[in-house]
Amino acid sequence: MGQPRTLYQKLVDSHTVCQLDNNDNILLYIDRQVLNEYTSPQAFSSLRDNGRRIHRPGTHLAVVDHVNSTFPENFDVVQDTNSALQMSYLARNCEEFGIELFDIFDSRQGIEHIVAPEQGFVHPGMVIAAGDSHTTTYGALGALGFGIGTSDIEHLLVTQTLVYKQLKSMRVTISGSTGIGITSKDVIMHTIRKIGADGATGYAIEFAGDAVETMSVEGRMTICNMAIEAGARAAVIAPDDKVFDYLNGKPFAPEGAAWEQAIRNWSELLTDPDAIFENDITFDAADVEPLVTWGTSPDQAVPICGAVPSPAYEMESSKRQSLERALEYMGLHSGQPVRDIEISHAFIGSCTNARIEDLREAAAVLRGKRVHPRVRALVVPGSMIVRAEAEKEGLAQIFIDAGFEWRRAGCSLCLAMNNDILRPGDRCASSTNRNFEGRQGTGARTHLMSPAMVAAAAVSGRLSDVRSMDQTAQ
Repeated sequence: MGQPRTLYQKLVDSHTVCQLDNNDNILLYIDRQVLNEYTSPQAFSSLRDNGRRIHRPGTHLAVVDHVNSTFPENFDVVQDTNSALQMSYLARNCEEFGIELFDIFDSRQGIEHIVAPEQGFVHPGMVIAAGDSHTTTYGALGALGFGIGTSDIEHLLVTQTLVYKQLKSMRVTISGSTGIGITSKDVIMHTIRKIGADGATGYAIEFAGDAVETMSVEGRMTICNMAIEAGARAAVIAPDDKVFDYLNGKPFAPEGAAWEQAIRNWSELLTDPDAIFENDITFDAADVEPLVTWGTSPDQAVPICGAVPSPAYEMESSKRQSLERALEYMGLHSGQPVRDIEISHAFIGSCTNARIEDLREAAAVLRGKRVHPRVRALVVPGSMIVRAEAEKEGLAQIFIDAGFEWRRAGCSLCLAMNNDILRPGDRCASSTNRNFEGRQGTGARTHLMSPAMVAAAAVSGRLSDVRSMDQTAQ
């Protein structure tokens, strides 16, 4: 009998080609890669310049998501020359090298970390890489996903392998059940607040516990997606029947006898009972409240009923200065109740929270209500499939009737690489994953929260507790 192993260690072990040195570096086999128009151009240029070919084109899937317009009327008109070049260059590269592409005219187009799971491109037990840090999302399906750089993208295209430094294992156990109005976004924000923005650096996090097991697969994706905001380079959750049901029948999922065998294999993807975690954290889901960020880091968050903290209580000089800078940038002051903070914009979208479940939760809050006259509100579905489903269920009309702009799929205002950009001083209630300075536009101020909380803020014109919103019209 070998030494007990964590799920993360098992995934790494099963994909290790060979040990490279004494510093935990290995050559890791990668099952699949997701490409986008923003992080892949240099890799393809180098391939072409050096006369290299792709080893297994069918293991790569490309999408357009970062720079495309989400305006329904002129989504195919790209005002920015660089963005147009990136999109056309990706199309050229995919055609030349034999990679399947979901471009802006494809009914399957959308944000890579939403498209890949909904197409069944990610399976339990796989190792997936992509040129985006939120590739950790795929851990919700029992896969190991992580972000890579441009040179790694090229190496992976040619060899199907990467040089990989093994991580330590951390377990975050969330026991019990959440209260009314608490979402998976609140759970992961609570975790990040507890661990810190760099508390999981060098680790792969395994999420476990009753609260995780009862979450939907889409909720688990939100959890794993934002694990990177605590410094973790990977996040995993053991696959179960919910995952198997989610994948069943999807375009890239196994069929027939292969499906039955896959279920048997996937069911064994569990951490051994006596496996050792270098760090083990536990908290009660009942302690989680609706959270909003007040500062410029995802761990700078407080409960909606709380107040902006004072840097004076921080003993470490560098951290105190960081808090002071965040207060200045955000235009807030210590002791200010967060429910007094007025907003100018509300945004529901991103690879964190633009799945159909997220739109359902936000629409439940908005039904029969109107966006505050001072607020411009946008909802950007994570994929065109999500968009079509939301229209079929009547969710889109709820957003439109409430005063939200109903957009096409894309990253949009999550990172302002397209024509959705905030102006200096704009303040946005956002369902995205990062609130860094300038993330949504130079001088713009971002408050992270769940989609339901964004909906509540859009209606009231200020950060608000979704639990106090009248949802009797549901």
